[in-house]
Amino acid sequence: MEGTEGTQQPHLVLANKLFLLTHSDVDDIEKVRLRDEVLSTVVADNMAPLYETLAANSVLELDQNVLDSMRAKIDEELKKLDEKITYDTSGRIADAEENLGESEVREAHLAKSLFYIRIADKEKALEQLKVTEGKTVAVGQRMDLVFYTLQMGFFYMDFDLISRSIDKAKNLFEEGGDWERKNRLKVYEGLYCMSTRNFKKAADLFLDSISTFTTYEIFPYDTFIFYTVLASIISLDRVSLKQKVVDAPEILTCQYKSFFSAFAGITEHIKLDRYLHPHFRYYMREIRTVVYSQFLESYKSVTIEAMAKAFGVTVDFIDVELSRFIAAGKLHCKIDKVAGVLETNRPDAKNALYQATIKQGDFLLNRIQKLSRVIDL
Repeated sequence: MEGTEGTQQPHLVLANKLFLLTHSDVDDIEKVRLRDEVLSTVVADNMAPLYETLAANSVLELDQNVLDSMRAKIDEELKKLDEKITYDTSGRIADAEENLGESEVREAHLAKSLFYIRIADKEKALEQLKVTEGKTVAVGQRMDLVFYTLQMGFFYMDFDLISRSIDKAKNLFEEGGDWERKNRLKVYEGLYCMSTRNFKKAADLFLDSISTFTTYEIFPYDTFIFYTVLASIISLDRVSLKQKVVDAPEILTCQYKSFFSAFAGITEHIKLDRYLHPHFRYYMREIRTVVYSQFLESYKSVTIEAMAKAFGVTVDFIDVELSRFIAAGKLHCKIDKVAGVLETNRPDAKNALYQATIKQGDFLLNRIQKLSRVIDL
């Protein structure tokens, strides 16, 4: 279940096609093509358990002959795999632990694990991976088994399995482990954080992995950069965004008028991404909050008309938009409808720090006075 360099793991490609196949925004003609591709992959890999599930959910039509054929091929392949574990080289039934070396025994169990993963039999795959782990000594190889489990977790979007596997991987790294695997884990954890709406941690993990990215098995590099930018936009302040994400200094000069037209282009990508789709509305709201806040930071007051013109939208649109964000406490400003002006009332960070220092100073003086009275006694 591991992709070669530059190649996404086939099961995750399939998972994305299954997601699009059930998405309401994908047109019927495209779904016909996707359905054919999904069926072709399922049959080619003898994914009988998944085929039954998809048929039960009316995603694919059940063909009993196809299902029987896949089951027969699975039984045949399992027989061959079991023979490697239970038969010695002369063909006699034997204890593999006695007749084969530790490495050969582990490889035989690993092959069976990967087979169950390939046919999408989740429960048996997890059971067999546990057996394989018991035959594995090296930390690096045990870490690889965790990566297989993580890939399964993302295929099934099983966040509990993913979370437990990430914790397990971190514990393994306390025993050792190389930097390449540690860097790969950052990307896996970043994807988990992004998928569970922890965009700040996702951005930190992704940004820390840009120069060391080798995790092609879960997504291509351009998709990784796409996720990194999206997570960073709503997580980092403007200066940090420039330092960590934007290469060209002139890009810092924001063209607000092009924001909505440019953003409209990536909304479809977010909608049709199986990891980001559940957070579509949240992300749309957060990124607009960031952009509006950034614009208003430059002004103590600005006319609604000027802001509408800057963004290339109507005054009514900006009025409705800002009213919602102000009511939700997302923007620190107020609208003067009569004058048609926006007045910012954002918290003064320096003043807040000054007040906090005064308060802490008063507290310290009170403690000193009490202490001095005790000493006098």
